[in-house]
Amino acid sequence: MSGETVAARDAVPIGRLIRSARQRRGLTQYQLADELVLVSGNESLGRGEVSRWERGKRVPGPYWQQHLSRVLGVPPDELRAAARATKEWRQHQ
Repeated sequence: MSGETVAARDAVPIGRLIRSARQRRGLTQYQLADELVLVSGNESLGRGEVSRWERGKRVPGPYWQQHLSRVLGVPPDELRAAARATKEWRQHQ
């Protein structure tokens, strides 16, 4: 194990993690996308991509994970573990 605090096998799917953290913060998908654009300076993100992440259609890469961590207050290790868990789950489908 790489010493991370959250093991992939114990992690929730990243879509569920993003959705619950967003809702705890009282943000809509549009507002989350706007916040991510603001902190990243990357205007290529919209609500549609947030929706795809939350539905498990896509897994945000490390670039967006770092910004999600900052905006949603989710530890980076937790996001990485959730991303790994989601990818592992997809491989077994």
